[in-house]
Amino acid sequence: MSAFHWLNEQFSFFGLPVYWSDFLGNVLALATVWLALRRSLVAWPVQILGSVFLLVASLNVDLGGNAARQVVIIVSASWGWATWKRNREQEGTINVRWANWSERAVLIAAMVFGTIAFAAVLRWQDASFYPGAPMWMVSADAWIFVGSILAMYSQARRYIEFWFVWLAVDLVGVPLAVHSELYFSGIVYSIFFVMVVLGIRDWASRSKPQEIASPLEPAVLVESREETTR
Repeated sequence: MSAFHWLNEQFSFFGLPVYWSDFLGNVLALATVWLALRRSLVAWPVQILGSVFLLVASLNVDLGGNAARQVVIIVSASWGWATWKRNREQEGTINVRWANWSERAVLIAAMVFGTIAFAAVLRWQDASFYPGAPMWMVSADAWIFVGSILAMYSQARRYIEFWFVWLAVDLVGVPLAVHSELYFSGIVYSIFFVMVVLGIRDWASRSKPQEIASPLEPAVLVESREETTR
């Protein structure tokens, strides 16, 4: 049996049928979030490997949007890895900051219009779920795709808001994963929700209190109090 076929085999996870590709990809995804919370460079290569497994899982259940998402994540993670490495070499640590209002406006606009545009492409190509799938399913697939790209971009830019983008992705990802019978993905998305909340608190606490730009205040560049965990 080839590695590809083995990854598409199922096993029982507390009574739920789970694909090995889905399981391995999501275990690495959890590790990625934990490493990102610690602002470790290792988060990026772990994310790349996890996305390879999730790409296999998505293709196996005809989730076109999610499959495309994994390809983009692999490319984006490579860029983010290089960006963080360069920043650490220049600054000695990975500094994080709140985005300013202009940057937030761009993120929100990209999320909304990107989802609309990509959902139209998925519907046109019948590349999400199955031909004639309900528009809400196609839109959810597109939302996760676009949100993941923006989260990766925000993470590479070291915006604290990247956690909020992941939160928006998780809120849609849980029901979509369960509906697609990717049960382990649904469980992991739920765990992500908790880790995202912890991530927001952690990254914000690593900024100087007097310089934190909350969503209600102007944003300025802030420096971390601690060096990046290697």
